[in-house]
Amino acid sequence: MRQLDVKLAEWLQTFNAQVAQLNAAGFEPTPISAREGLANLTRGFVAPGPQMAVCESLVYGAHYNVPVRIYQPEGAPAGPVIIYSHGGGHMAGSVAVYDSICRRIADACQRVVIAPDYRLAPENPYPAGIQDLLTVVRGAAATLEKKGIECDGRWILMGDSGGGAMTATASHLLQHERHRVIGQVLIYPSLDYTLQLPSIEENGRGYLLEKEKIGWYFDNYFQGAENRYQCSPLYGEFTGQLPPTLVVTAEFCPLRDEGFAYVQRLDDAGVAVQSLHFDGMIHAFLNMESLVAEDCQRFYRHAAEFVTGLD
Repeated sequence: MRQLDVKLAEWLQTFNAQVAQLNAAGFEPTPISAREGLANLTRGFVAPGPQMAVCESLVYGAHYNVPVRIYQPEGAPAGPVIIYSHGGGHMAGSVAVYDSICRRIADACQRVVIAPDYRLAPENPYPAGIQDLLTVVRGAAATLEKKGIECDGRWILMGDSGGGAMTATASHLLQHERHRVIGQVLIYPSLDYTLQLPSIEENGRGYLLEKEKIGWYFDNYFQGAENRYQCSPLYGEFTGQLPPTLVVTAEFCPLRDEGFAYVQRLDDAGVAVQSLHFDGMIHAFLNMESLVAEDCQRFYRHAAEFVTGLD
């Protein structure tokens, strides 16, 4: 039987009651409310991350010069570098909001982490964020060299939610290029912009991320005549040139089945893939660490094992 984590269930009861009151009072979602909501959630449940050397720079590109924050855990060996794309439905999140999470990933994996502050919708709709991530993958080596940070030209792409969608899209677009993406980690990723799979309905109400909110995010992200099916990583080209992949899913996440389907497509294409599933969890549980600390530690431990195995 499906059983939601007890602490999450208690928190969701209060949260859903507050949402119902807001909606009854005529609440209208805006980019401001989406951004403040994710920032406040993360700030309230995720303590500051480990201390380490941190610097900022720009990665220069044809479309936009992308600001990045670079995390350097003490004693980390020269080797592949992680590029982490934050979540937020392509509308919310930032390097500042995800600072603690990026520090934890850098510390757990003992790797340099680059966090792009990519452009957000609705001000910068599709494909601006993807362009920014590709700019970082293609230009990160020069930026690290400028900062005197050693790397070997190999990249591990990571991202959660909307950042997971961007990560998967970038991996698909780069699979025929000579950039050395050696792995990807997709954390409760958004992979089907058509919202077709059963978990969208099964988990689409009452578990923080709701079907209507997802649709609203996508309507702000896609402002042209884009074919959302063709834009979905789940329905893209799968070849054996895609990198080894770790897909993280949560039982009560509306995007759960997209992760399951993506794992199957990778396996069918002969790509090395691992699935890490969390019973009792909801979408964005990494942003709620103080409620579900053991599950977050399980993720960071497995992410570190996956990264180490790529060497």
